[in-house]
Amino acid sequence: MSELLQISSIWQDAIFRLKSNRLAVFGGTFIILLIIVATLTPWIAPYDYAQQDRVLGPTPPSFQHLLGTDYLGRDLLTRMLYGSRISLLVGFIATTVALIIGVTWGTVAGYLGGSIDTWMMRIVDTLYGIPFIILIILLMVVFGRSLVLMFMAIGAVEWLTMARIVRAQVNSLKQREFVLAAKAMGVKETSIMTRHLIPNTLGPVIVYATLTVPQVMLLEAFLSFLGLGVQAPMSSWGLLIRDGAVSMEESWWLLVFPAIIFSTTLFSLSTIGIKSNFLSRSLCFASSCVYWFCIKIVGLGL
Repeated sequence: MSELLQISSIWQDAIFRLKSNRLAVFGGTFIILLIIVATLTPWIAPYDYAQQDRVLGPTPPSFQHLLGTDYLGRDLLTRMLYGSRISLLVGFIATTVALIIGVTWGTVAGYLGGSIDTWMMRIVDTLYGIPFIILIILLMVVFGRSLVLMFMAIGAVEWLTMARIVRAQVNSLKQREFVLAAKAMGVKETSIMTRHLIPNTLGPVIVYATLTVPQVMLLEAFLSFLGLGVQAPMSSWGLLIRDGAVSMEESWWLLVFPAIIFSTTLFSLSTIGIKSNFLSRSLCFASSCVYWFCIKIVGLGL
């Protein structure tokens, strides 16, 4: 009972700290609303995202088109709504890919150590030296252009830092008493890594994951700006910013509005990531307490 009360108090303290930070509350509220709007876009968008009116052309914000239209007469608000779906998908899916690869690679390298660790981390160092643009271009040339490939390519670039972070954590954890006790009892190495080491690296992993999402979205915007990302008639915020930059002297709204929403989203995600440091530590400690409590009371064993 005391363990459960301790876990409850930790979560209450974490939630109180989160609520006391106005920037984190603003960031979390903004991201939740953005996800809801992106999900409902097909039903709430005022126009079709590919609908053109060449006669209308680029027009400034008005009652008919709240954020104006682009050079093809397409409604900018509609394209921004549909672009949010692409940008958020890239951010979350690519981050998930990076987490899966990075956590697995770093855990294996850190736990096994020796020559295996050396060779695995030399591969990471080599990949660090390859410009990511060249790597993504090569992947697109070999496998062709597609949204799924772009998600995978960005995730394949972002996992390197995660692997280093997890490896450092595992190196410090593998000499702890609970890992040595598991070895002495004959627990399989895969079980030690999945049930003992990875759960205890959740703190840095969660923090880095929340900070990786805005990095990935910025990378997708950069690729779209270069013409390597989303292709017309689909839109993303990066593609809209590129189109707006081309005609910003004549049509300022094409650059200003996408840039504002993109910057606000990156800022909100960053505030959540910075504040989640304490929350992630609480999650790690609470999960460890729950696991120990189950072993002690229910008798699950190692």
